Amino acid sequence: MAATLHDVARVAGVSIKTVSNVIHNYPHIRANTKQRVLDAIAEVGYRPNLAARGLRLGRTGVISLVIPDLRNAYFSELAEAVMRAAAAHDLSVLIEQSGGSRESEIAALKGPRTEFVDGILFSVLELGEEDAPLLADVRVPMVLLGERIFNGPTDHVTMRNTEGTRAATEHLIEVGCTRIIALGSHPDEEVGSAALRTLGYRQALEAAGLPFRDELVRPVGTWHRFDGAEAMREVLASGIEFDGIVGFNDSLALGAMRVLSERGIRMPEDVAVVGFDDIDETRYSLPTLTTIAPGRDEIAKRAVEMLVERMDNRDAPPEPRELLTEFTLVRRESTAR
Repeated sequence: MAATLHDVARVAGVSIKTVSNVIHNYPHIRANTKQRVLDAIAEVGYRPNLAARGLRLGRTGVISLVIPDLRNAYFSELAEAVMRAAAAHDLSVLIEQSGGSRESEIAALKGPRTEFVDGILFSVLELGEEDAPLLADVRVPMVLLGERIFNGPTDHVTMRNTEGTRAATEHLIEVGCTRIIALGSHPDEEVGSAALRTLGYRQALEAAGLPFRDELVRPVGTWHRFDGAEAMREVLASGIEFDGIVGFNDSLALGAMRVLSERGIRMPEDVAVVGFDDIDETRYSLPTLTTIAPGRDEIAKRAVEMLVERMDNRDAPPEPRELLTEFTLVRRESTAR
């Protein structure tokens, strides 16, 4: 039988009203009383009825995080960062995978689950600028993540894709690379991470007086390790000369590094490699991977803060804001020539 408020009050030796005040984080409670109640909650295994509480308060205490693909390490680590940031506001997070298709992203915006959350953090992969009006029809507060829709009807938190990839490419040039593979392009993309990172790569070459070579810009389907490995095999089979690789994310770079190791190509002596995202695995690869840390924790923290502000001001929401977090070049063994 589930524990009740009466059970907590009996074990803590306080009134039911005091237990309720602790659960709802009422500020004027003595520290020792609050601790007794919390200990009693843990002892009896009490779990608040969130549905009933939501009906009373008009809140569920739950926000939704819509991301393309949890197999992508960046998004799984972003989800963990969002959960930590949400916990600081006593919020739980419902994670939904869109699968990275336009149809599934639209379905996520219009689906019934939007009725059961207080707000949505939405990492867009396929929707574009022309789809911005769809966002205005969403009835719950929302904050956008990613690089597909700018100047939309809600807040937008993203990273400095162009500047970060330019810094990664410039770092390769600084350590002596002159023929640098750009791994991860999407040739038909005009807006999005791949387009912005290709632009940063091109800017770094131009600033250094190095030619932009089409054959060094390697397209991939998705941004997983498999794609990086397959693209690297194609590069090696083509006989293209190169001495550096800037992976448009860490997974692509790690896949490429695996193939280089299989072929006996030394890193960084023969080929220097830089990734983007600073996922946890980059600290333990052989060699450890130099990468761009895009400010993932800051993205999560600020996005949750903006969403909470919108949730608290639904009748008079703030004007749409756009926030770009700062990045850091993390130097490791893969470029330590």
